[in-house]
Amino acid sequence: MGDSNGFVLVDRPRPDVAVVTLNRPERVNSMAFDVMVPFRDELRRLGDDNEVRVVVLTGAGRGFCSGADQSGERGRMPNIDGLTGVTIALRAMELLDDIIVTLRRLHQPVIAAVNGPAIGGGLCLALACDARVAAESAYFRAAGINNGLTASELGLSYLLPRAIGTSRAAEIMLTGRDVDAVEAASIGLVSRVVPDDQLLDSCLETAADITRWSRPGIELTKRTLQDSLDAASLEQHMHAEGVGQLLVRLMTQNFEEAVAARKEKREPRFLD
Repeated sequence: MGDSNGFVLVDRPRPDVAVVTLNRPERVNSMAFDVMVPFRDELRRLGDDNEVRVVVLTGAGRGFCSGADQSGERGRMPNIDGLTGVTIALRAMELLDDIIVTLRRLHQPVIAAVNGPAIGGGLCLALACDARVAAESAYFRAAGINNGLTASELGLSYLLPRAIGTSRAAEIMLTGRDVDAVEAASIGLVSRVVPDDQLLDSCLETAADITRWSRPGIELTKRTLQDSLDAASLEQHMHAEGVGQLLVRLMTQNFEEAVAARKEKREPRFLD
């Protein structure tokens, strides 16, 4: 197991899967800078690691991430010497925004293994992942409204309506109420709910299912799924999908290998 200052742990339970754990359980993995800075840096390193095909993100202890750190000990932002408070605040938001964007831009699919609370920025982290699996103890809250602020932060008002629909997202964001794991599954916020002690194993099984397939096929599927959120029209998006499909079809022997594997009743071996 590797680590970045102890607050971010990286484990390799299998050679092609990395499990990233936010590791400040006494603060329910809140988004203090001494956690978020190494977290961002670790994501960047994983994005450049061609041995990693899937990333699983989770939290240590009893929670996934409780959002903004309210302890008063938020750590120190890097590179702020000589800046005033307002500029430091802007840089802080840029840092947190960068984490959301980095999760989305990773070549690898990211699975959120949501244990316990995912509150405020923690909900945003989960939404930035490509898939979400909830433990029975998980719950979600758009907490900004509870704190006298707006409920919109770190892309929440963009990502949540696209995950569960505008009406449900508005009701959850405006009321600040908790959404438990069962409800989260029923509205499509998570793909499934599993017992707490089976959460990581369940996500690793999904990761193994993903890594069976072609690398460009998986990476292009992630990219087109995200691009679909911003597509101006169905026709425009189908053109983009078609280019990706043609690229893999014409530049690899993957299709021929898949056909042969089915005929021979074996697992395909995609060489891309």
